[in-house]
Amino acid sequence: MAQCVQSVQEFIQDSFVPLVAALCSEEAERLTRRNNLSFAELVRPFCRLTSEVHMRDPNNQLHIIKNLKIAVNNIITHPPQPGAIRKLLHDVVSVSQPAEGLVANVITAGDYDLNISDRSVKASVPWYSNWKETLMELNTSTFYSATTPWFESYRECFLQSMPASDHEFLNHYVACMLVVSSGEPDPVEQFLKLSQEQHRIQHSSEYSYPKWFIPNTLKYYVLLHDVSTGEEQRADSIYEEMKQRYGTQGCYLLKINSRVSNRGADEQIPDPWSQYLQKNTIQNQDSYEDCTVSNKNTDHLISDGIEGEIKDGLSNNFKTHPLQLDHPSGSLDSTDYMKASTSLQDSKKSNSGTPHGACLTLTDHDRIRQFIQEFTFRGLLPHIEKTIRQLNDQLISRKGLSRSLFSATKKWFSGSKVPEKSINELKNTSGLLYPPEAPELQIRKMADLCFLVQHYELAYSCYHTAKKDFLNDQAMLYAAGALEMAAVSAFLQPGAPRPYPAHYMETAIQTYRDICKNMVLAERCVLLSAEILKSQSKYSEAAALLIRLTSEDSDLRSALLLEQAAHCFINMKSPMVRKFAFHMILAGHRFSKAGQKKHALRCYCQAMQVYKGKGWSLAEDHINFTIGRQSFTLRQLDNAVSAFRHILINDSKQPPAQQGAFLREYLYAYKNATQLSPDGPLPQLPLPYINSSATRVFFGHDRRPAEGEKQAATHVSLDQEYDSESSQQWKELEEQVVSVINKGTIPSNFQPTQFCLNRYSDNSKFPLAVIEEPITVEVSFRNPLKVPLLLTDLSLLWKFQPKDFSAKHDGETKEQGTCDEDMVGTEAIAEFLINSEETKVARLKLFPHQTGELHILGVVYNLGSVQGAVSLDGLDPSIGLQSGKFVSNGLSVRGRQDLEIQGPRLNNTKEEKTSIKYGPDRRLDPIITEEMPLLEVFFINFPTGLLCGEIRKAYVEFVNVSKCPLTALKVVSKHPEFFTFGGNTAVLTPLSPSASENCSAYKTVVTDPTSVRTALLSSASSADFGVGTGGSPEVIQVPLPDAVLLPGASVQLPMWLRGPDEEGVHEINFLFYYESIKKHSKMCHRVLRHTAVICTSRSLHIRATVCRSNALGDEEGRGDNMLLFVDVENINTSETGVKEFHIVQVSSNSKHWKLQKSVNISGDKDTKLASRERAKLCFKAVKCKNSEENYTFADIVFGNEQIISSTSPCADFFFQSLSSEFKRTHVQSHTHASQRAVKQTFDETVRLIQRCSEVDLNIVVLWKAYVVEDSKQLILEGQHHVALNTVGKEAFSFPQKQGFKKILGNSDWEDLEQELPETVLLKFFRPENTPVPARPTQEQLSNLIKTSLHYPESFNHSFHQKSLCLVPVTLLLSNCSQAVVDVMIDLRHKPTSSEALEIHGSFTWLGQTQYKLQLKGQEVYSLQLKACFVHTGVYNLGTPRVFAKLVDQVTLFETSQQNSMPALIIINNI
Repeated sequence: MAQCVQSVQEFIQDSFVPLVAALCSEEAERLTRRNNLSFAELVRPFCRLTSEVHMRDPNNQLHIIKNLKIAVNNIITHPPQPGAIRKLLHDVVSVSQPAEGLVANVITAGDYDLNISDRSVKASVPWYSNWKETLMELNTSTFYSATTPWFESYRECFLQSMPASDHEFLNHYVACMLVVSSGEPDPVEQFLKLSQEQHRIQHSSEYSYPKWFIPNTLKYYVLLHDVSTGEEQRADSIYEEMKQRYGTQGCYLLKINSRVSNRGADEQIPDPWSQYLQKNTIQNQDSYEDCTVSNKNTDHLISDGIEGEIKDGLSNNFKTHPLQLDHPSGSLDSTDYMKASTSLQDSKKSNSGTPHGACLTLTDHDRIRQFIQEFTFRGLLPHIEKTIRQLNDQLISRKGLSRSLFSATKKWFSGSKVPEKSINELKNTSGLLYPPEAPELQIRKMADLCFLVQHYELAYSCYHTAKKDFLNDQAMLYAAGALEMAAVSAFLQPGAPRPYPAHYMETAIQTYRDICKNMVLAERCVLLSAEILKSQSKYSEAAALLIRLTSEDSDLRSALLLEQAAHCFINMKSPMVRKFAFHMILAGHRFSKAGQKKHALRCYCQAMQVYKGKGWSLAEDHINFTIGRQSFTLRQLDNAVSAFRHILINDSKQPPAQQGAFLREYLYAYKNATQLSPDGPLPQLPLPYINSSATRVFFGHDRRPAEGEKQAATHVSLDQEYDSESSQQWKELEEQVVSVINKGTIPSNFQPTQFCLNRYSDNSKFPLAVIEEPITVEVSFRNPLKVPLLLTDLSLLWKFQPKDFSAKHDGETKEQGTCDEDMVGTEAIAEFLINSEETKVARLKLFPHQTGELHILGVVYNLGSVQGAVSLDGLDPSIGLQSGKFVSNGLSVRGRQDLEIQGPRLNNTKEEKTSIKYGPDRRLDPIITEEMPLLEVFFINFPTGLLCGEIRKAYVEFVNVSKCPLTALKVVSKHPEFFTFGGNTAVLTPLSPSASENCSAYKTVVTDPTSVRTALLSSASSADFGVGTGGSPEVIQVPLPDAVLLPGASVQLPMWLRGPDEEGVHEINFLFYYESIKKHSKMCHRVLRHTAVICTSRSLHIRATVCRSNALGDEEGRGDNMLLFVDVENINTSETGVKEFHIVQVSSNSKHWKLQKSVNISGDKDTKLASRERAKLCFKAVKCKNSEENYTFADIVFGNEQIISSTSPCADFFFQSLSSEFKRTHVQSHTHASQRAVKQTFDETVRLIQRCSEVDLNIVVLWKAYVVEDSKQLILEGQHHVALNTVGKEAFSFPQKQGFKKILGNSDWEDLEQELPETVLLKFFRPENTPVPARPTQEQLSNLIKTSLHYPESFNHSFHQKSLCLVPVTLLLSNCSQAVVDVMIDLRHKPTSSEALEIHGSFTWLGQTQYKLQLKGQEVYSLQLKACFVHTGVYNLGTPRVFAKLVDQVTLFETSQQNSMPALIIINNI
């Protein structure tokens, strides 16, 4: 139970006190009324004795009475009506509430967390006025709880208002005060009249009420003297006469009203009466008539205004719920007391406004106190002592005869001892009545008198005796009363000689309730016993007792007892918090039925602290719903809105119909709350949920879709998913072009352009938006309910601060309003439906019309529900709600939700890592900048599929859709080799060439048939094609006419495309960069993105090898010529519809070499390749004459039309492939730059040697493919590039691994990959210490000297004439390097293999066997030798070994044998 102000002993003693009646004359009553008090009210604050009192018991033992209190009441001759008592109790509870000002916060108040291990309960519960610091003291205290003053008031009022009963005498009057004023003409006569009146009331059968203790009631005569107006002498004389008549012990002169009302008004006299008068007692019978109590259930929780609207949904919500608030009840407590103004509240107001005791001084207070003491000491207690003695004597004298006779009679008729019957076996003899003089009642009377004067031991003895007699007589009502008081007496005995007999109370309660059907007496038993059990820390037994008495006959009693039971559970040694909460819910329900709305609300709120956050969503929903309704009834609208809001925002498990009802309740309560303050700020709405972090912001117009052959640039849109890798690529492209524009550096204030901001983008800087261009905010809504939500008039909420960035002065901040459309235009969505449990995005637009700082704060909308949203007959409610016209049920409220986005967690510094800090997220705070140009790009005839290497011509249209001109248009891409706008020679290329076959993309001329197989030369500079100028090859200037695109203007430019060399799907990113003619402080440039998706399929695979020619001299006498072997294979699959490929031309591009002629043996003019066919071509290459910066282009034509390879687009793609190749090799070689610098001198020599084996020759193979598509033949054309760098090393048209993969096919390549070793030894090295090769490789050194033998193919000799045949042989030595080389020729070399001897035979060189020469750079030396043969045969002259070394080197090395074929000579005999 809750903590009480009094101890249990004080509570019981004060509950049972001697009752004294007061009978006043009219004049005496008038004297007391001067103080706004009756006589009984006048003396009430002084009725507790401040000193101990002594009396003697029947055994003449001294008995001490401590802290005795008496009760003085006016005589009321008719018993109170049950309805009046109920109303009084209701009012007492109703006016006793927790401290004001705390209930308003009950919904969102603190948490409630129970830690069982240390028995600590943490509670922050504001509606408990007297929760102490915390419940931590549960560890040390026996009981500790909150106070419930309403329960104590109820209990006190209940016990005081109990009507007197015949089976007990505790509330019977022991004495009667007869009060007469000294101002009356004949006071003694008046006393006589009052005495006769009292006698008539007591002994006449006319009056059955009040009850009197004994026939000879003590009469105490009080003469009331008004000091201010009366004559003191007369009063004294009358008092003397009274003493003679009634004795000094039986009368008293009480002087009052010493204070004159009009004087001493400033004196502060205490008012001890107010605390008593506020507790209105049943004796104020004037307030209560036979009130007609309506049994009509008028307890509506929500006003009639909503009743019609919610009849279907809300009224039937809890029809079958056990805690149904509107459940009709026949109990009288169901009356709607909230509508009636109670008399108690009225009297409280009048009492608080009227001063009491205005004519009394402190001396008068002392006189009254002295009067009560005198009455008690001299009158009351001696009378009680005397009565106890008389009763004792009567009992002793009577007991001998009557008891023995009675028991003897029983024995004769029964024959043996009668066993005690259990309570269940006893008959219902509660109707048995004893005559007043019955000995059993005399025992009970004596017991009650002893109990009233605190003689508990004697009282227990008497009760125990009476109990046996009553049980023997089966007088159950009397027996229950004796059992009840015996138990209380046993508990109150000093020293506790015997334990508290709880079973006595159990039996008494059961008897009262089940046999006697007297719930009032049963309730008194429970109240007493529970308090006793609580004091013994038997909380479980107390709770069980309290719960047992809850019933349907009184909701108020049940509510109070359930609440106390709940407090018992939480005060146990191990607090049972869930039981506490559950019983608080039950108590709240009963309070609600009893019309105690505030108490009901408080109970539910207390219980909510336990249920909140435990996942018991249905329980939470019920509690919140009840709190909402009760708060609404009490006009606590904010609390009602908050409670209904909780039901909606938690993931509800309620059925759709219930959720719809909850939503309508919320809307109605919300609407009422907002009507109280219509001009206040828009409140926050709980629905729908907004995922703020998923908010996306898009800057700019929506892109125009493709029209026919025109395809708009893809750019960025809200429909695209965010890809961090792609985003990084776009950022790198933009940085690249900005770096080129700013001569290699990126400005410090550079901010990458972000068109769409989301949770993954970098939102740390304020984004830039352009004036007059829309800002689209995509807000993600989620409807957690199973019913649809309808949002109407949905728009963004913003704040704007105008700023002129050029003038540098700020404007005033403007909130959104009707007059601000000229600053920022707002687009509203008229209707936005979110179906049940749906996540849906809304795209809301703003149109800034001024420069400045914009802050997007949130969204504002009307929230409503859709009529008929609840599914009927099993149909899905969302069906039929897609039409665009939704019928709202007329109930919608306007509110807002803020978009609050938390930035990313900071994790850079140590401080940030050790703490939780978040960076800013500024995606909703754009800066509106000045006007900028806006570019749109369209692609015309842009292909989606190409063959690898295929050339296709398309057109690009650039349109300026803004109001200011744009310039500096550039395009940047990671794949510049994919496209070209043409070089400076592009003007020579006809847009629609007429001379070419099939409108070729190339520039062609018709060739002379005689010039076939020989090279046609032309030249071009790399600078013409943007290569080698020092800029980034990826950044390409778009050749706009006049370099400016005016507002509204458009221009079409040709664009050549070349299919990437690798097959598959390629995503190629184009970033178009442009600037305004005017420079702006905030935004320097703009970009436009386009992603082209090209699917390429296989075409040709080309390998090429270059070898040194054996012939040292060409037609022009120079010693440098090479053979070029080109291997072309058709690896195209027939799925693409390509019939065959034609090799139409092979061109070379180099600064040092050129193709001279084709040495193909095949006589076919055209080279055709069907699927999987391979062709081998051989060409002769010679050194160019001009070795300047210009590239020499040599075209060898296989058809009848020459493609001029030195013009666009052929040269463009060649130079782009060259630059990408250069970039790749440059990156690889860059790591060794520092080491090369260290050993520069030595490296120069090495470099000279390396150059011997290097060749700078690039091959372009141009082809045509004949495709059959839709029974039409198309001719495709393309080119492949092969870069030859090293003599003898095979080069491919694309990287080798990928080449093999293409040739072998995917499956074969995968098999090959599986055969490769899986584990590779890891080598750890430091890049800075990577050693540079100290000497050239063997392969590089072997290419230093080129050798050639000159001799006759056959030699005729007559061996008969001369046995030795001498043949002159010339050995030509050519130094291929620029360095000076020492050469040694060794002629002693013999073939090692016997096979060579058998085939070729043996011969001998004559003359020197070794020659040592020194060749200067590029020198050709001729050495004359002689070979000696002894007989005919075929001989191999290629036996001389040539060694060479650099002048400053020591090691010799052998040159490679350049002759792939043996140098054979035939010796014939003539």
